[in-house]
Amino acid sequence: MPHTTARTELCTDRLRLRWLTEDDAELLLSLWNDPDFIRYVGDRGIRTLEESRQAMRDGVLQLYVDFGYGAYLVEALDGGPPMGICGLFKRENLDHPDIGYGLLPGFRGRGYALEAASAVLTHARDYMGIPQLKAIVSQANKGSVRLLEKLGMQAEGAIRMPGDDEDVVLYGIEFHKK
Repeated sequence: MPHTTARTELCTDRLRLRWLTEDDAELLLSLWNDPDFIRYVGDRGIRTLEESRQAMRDGVLQLYVDFGYGAYLVEALDGGPPMGICGLFKRENLDHPDIGYGLLPGFRGRGYALEAASAVLTHARDYMGIPQLKAIVSQANKGSVRLLEKLGMQAEGAIRMPGDDEDVVLYGIEFHKK
């Protein structure tokens, strides 16, 4: 039976994913100010820890309340510093949740993003019963495009997100009932 609320923790062979708290504001501040995040996702203009906490309260933490899902903090199963985030988001102009992720520079290129995104996708499909997922990506972000395609997602065309001045590519995957 599908559940409407995501599990608050997921584990893979190498990773632990857990719901974020305000205590994770420093991680998100680092991620939001990473040059690659700014280049491919956008500059959120968040520069202080308090701005990060407020953005979390207004954003990801509110997603948990409103939709029963949101972003997970990604960390190594055997400990160590947080690597980044991966999870489900709800955009006002998309009918279905979208999967998103971002890792800090020192953790890229090791398969962590794919491992985390695969766990989130599988959880959304098998536990939550979500029939379809979307993703948005800058066409210039070749690594993310490859990751989405490895997840089985297919490009559906260009889309302009509210408030943006450039198109991004919308990807999607539909899950078939067994």
